[in-house]
Amino acid sequence: MNKSVFWLLAGMSLLQGGDYENRVSQVRKTRGLAAFWDFVQTSDGLFAAHVPKAERHDLRLRAANYVLDYWGVGRAATYADFPRLGRGPFGEGIEIRAEREADFRPVLLVPRKEMHDSGIDAKGPGRSVSMVAWVVRTGGNHAIAGIWHEGTDLKTAAGEARRVEAGRRQYAIFAGLAGNSGASAVHVSENGGASFGDRYARNMAVTAEVIPQVAPGAPGAEIDRNWTAVGFTFDNAKNTVTAYWNGQANEYWIENPQKHPFYQWAARGWTQADLRRQPGLQEGEDAAFPVDQFYAPPERRARKLTVLSENAAERVELVEYEFTRVRVTRAKGRQGKAAQRQLVALKANPFWFGHDLYRPRSADEGGPFTVGRVIHSSRNVGFTGWIGGVAVFDRSLPAREMKRLAEIGRSGVIGHP
Repeated sequence: MNKSVFWLLAGMSLLQGGDYENRVSQVRKTRGLAAFWDFVQTSDGLFAAHVPKAERHDLRLRAANYVLDYWGVGRAATYADFPRLGRGPFGEGIEIRAEREADFRPVLLVPRKEMHDSGIDAKGPGRSVSMVAWVVRTGGNHAIAGIWHEGTDLKTAAGEARRVEAGRRQYAIFAGLAGNSGASAVHVSENGGASFGDRYARNMAVTAEVIPQVAPGAPGAEIDRNWTAVGFTFDNAKNTVTAYWNGQANEYWIENPQKHPFYQWAARGWTQADLRRQPGLQEGEDAAFPVDQFYAPPERRARKLTVLSENAAERVELVEYEFTRVRVTRAKGRQGKAAQRQLVALKANPFWFGHDLYRPRSADEGGPFTVGRVIHSSRNVGFTGWIGGVAVFDRSLPAREMKRLAEIGRSGVIGHP
């Protein structure tokens, strides 16, 4: 049998019993739904979101080439640049490809002027947010979806942008970045810009588990069995961001974070905060390091204390707190000498984030909601693969609801309703 005919018949058979309506209903009925793009529902030819009745913003996805928009070069993007699979967890999937043209990086987006102050615009005091995206990964570790305009103000090999804008990040799902390439990751920002003294944002939770990778051009059956639900919750009250992989959010620790390609920056923020607490200028302390860039998770109550060594001169302990593990060396017989503290491990999931999400003062200072890529000075390939759904919720969903959402479609894909 011809392969295209086989998949058409398979998709048609899966439509029986109202699978599409049932699956979409499970997402829509989840309390706090702000928007859900299933890439099936359209309005005037654009992918439209399922939204609450009270939502009055236009959250349809437009196609854009951010290189053309910001550098003035390259061709315009259209929906034809996002090939459709014809089936998926909710009946459709769009492909994000590894484009070969240096001046062409297509992205689907909701312009800021359309979504400013909408339900997906989570920002400011007290606001929490959750997301789930259903994906098949063929490569890359960069952005999948969210409000994460990295700025076009950094100097790169691409040259200076005609339209220069500073970063305006809020939240987004990534495929791990350098935190754990290929994993499920949640990036959040309190200032829209950089963190811990680096040029980039570095507040991120990431899973130990990675998204299965299929080869580009893999047969349909392999794509169908490798759909993965990646997601996150940001709980403003608990100051935590948690990354989910297929409904799981296991603890994940980074040992020796000072040498980690991503978490070295949080480790630096922790060290500077720790040194600043001690009287006088300490060895290794950067007096100019900004207080608002410290990484200072709570360390009031130890979860576990282990004595590593002890002699007449000193006692060495390993103290585990909720988000950090600290090696503490206490000198004996020398009154007034502060204990030496060294960060030996940092929890990457859940990750402590003691801030509100970046709140643009106006629409002009906010970024768009994007799918497939983000706007930034780089022209890297980013995430490649298929995206079969993106859902945003205006609260921190409990683990049981994240698990339930991840299980949608686990029984198989469906075709167009």
